[in-house]
Amino acid sequence: MAQVLEFKLPDLGEGLTEAEVVRWLVEVGDVVAVDQPVVEVETAKAMVEVPCPYGGVVTARFGEEGTELPVGAPLLTVAVGSPEATERRGASGGPPGDGAGSEASGNVLVGYGTGAPAARRRRVRPAPVGQAPTTAAHLAPATAADPAPATAAHPAPVTAARSAPVRASAPTSVPVLGAVDPQGPVAVISPLVRKLARQHGLDLRQVAGSGRDGLILRTDVESAIRAAEEDAAAVPSTPARPEPDTSGERIPLRGVRGAVAEKLSRSRREIPDATCWVDADATELMAARAAMNAAGPKVSVLALLARICTAALARFPELNSTVDAEAREIVRLTGVHLGFAAQTERGLVVPVVRDAHTRNAESIGAEIARLTEAARDGKLTPAQLTGGTFTLNNYGVFGVDGSTPIINHPEAAMLGVGRIVPKPWVHEGELAVRQVVQLSLTFDHRVCDGGTAGGFLRYVADCVEQPAVLLRTL
Repeated sequence: MAQVLEFKLPDLGEGLTEAEVVRWLVEVGDVVAVDQPVVEVETAKAMVEVPCPYGGVVTARFGEEGTELPVGAPLLTVAVGSPEATERRGASGGPPGDGAGSEASGNVLVGYGTGAPAARRRRVRPAPVGQAPTTAAHLAPATAADPAPATAAHPAPVTAARSAPVRASAPTSVPVLGAVDPQGPVAVISPLVRKLARQHGLDLRQVAGSGRDGLILRTDVESAIRAAEEDAAAVPSTPARPEPDTSGERIPLRGVRGAVAEKLSRSRREIPDATCWVDADATELMAARAAMNAAGPKVSVLALLARICTAALARFPELNSTVDAEAREIVRLTGVHLGFAAQTERGLVVPVVRDAHTRNAESIGAEIARLTEAARDGKLTPAQLTGGTFTLNNYGVFGVDGSTPIINHPEAAMLGVGRIVPKPWVHEGELAVRQVVQLSLTFDHRVCDGGTAGGFLRYVADCVEQPAVLLRTL
């Protein structure tokens, strides 16, 4: 006999709590093998394919495409050891007891193992006053073959092989509680009484019933309504304010957009940030880049700026830190994991170049190119999007000169770079047309004061204006 096992959305790591179903890779009735990808989901970090740890026949799927599911919610159920799976394995030349349907996977994602899932617990909902539960599911424990009712964290299956029969249960008595109990059910039997209270905005939990065992009668509701009207008449009325217009398109804050919104809001709530900026003559930097590209592999302006940042952080390590608010400590970090802002079709993401302080400009440029391509394809992993210690944001690609960056929490600083454009500039005592860029540094004022932030920014500007300054650190 086949055993029906439930596969739940696993913990995908990095503190993610939900994922959106993008595309189902299997249908109900399909035979799946151990570790076969069954669904493609999108988290706030990346798009991933989720493998199923069981082999057998898919009997139900949970969640339409586009539905957001929390971690731990059921994804699908699989009949292990079913005749369909056995026939499929036999047709493929495998032994009847091998492959799908024999045992669970040995390869797992974060947060779920390979054994059979534990029996699910049901929340028993109290029946309304005077009404008994309608199915035996309220009294009997849930089994793997008897899916639980749909809730926000437990959605209804898209399709199912067979629905369980509904069994009638014996009526059970429910004690009538006092009407003023804030937690218990309201002692009202008549639907007319409930409707009358609802029409007048009356909270029945605040009404004391005069009927048997505290039952609320119509006369009790009418008396409470009259008392409320008398109290309202005694208070001077104030002119009603117009309700704000909430019509229009509503876009859910979820996925990448939701993650960005939460992180930026948290940054503004927790970090007392300040911004300083300076204009720099980037003519010599652009000339140095042209010479480098003529002699070897091409290096981007972003890679050169990233290398300048790592040199500046070596001089001003206060900005490569984070704040432990609970311990009231500043944690200075030993390595530089440099994040860079990348705009994609899915939204703004910040891939991280690991150990940037150990790389030269060419190595940083190659890693930036690799991560950017993965970001555009939606293939960045959560590990590639977390763990940064300092962020570089080149918003000049959008054709703007300046901005006030918002710190990428829990980091301590972000350097913003505007577009590099020809502008009039005093060079060696004479007016000339030079390639000018605006640099903006937003920093956490808890980790340092303006002198440190200004020193960092001035060093970056000096390296931009005179790239030979970097030779001291190479």
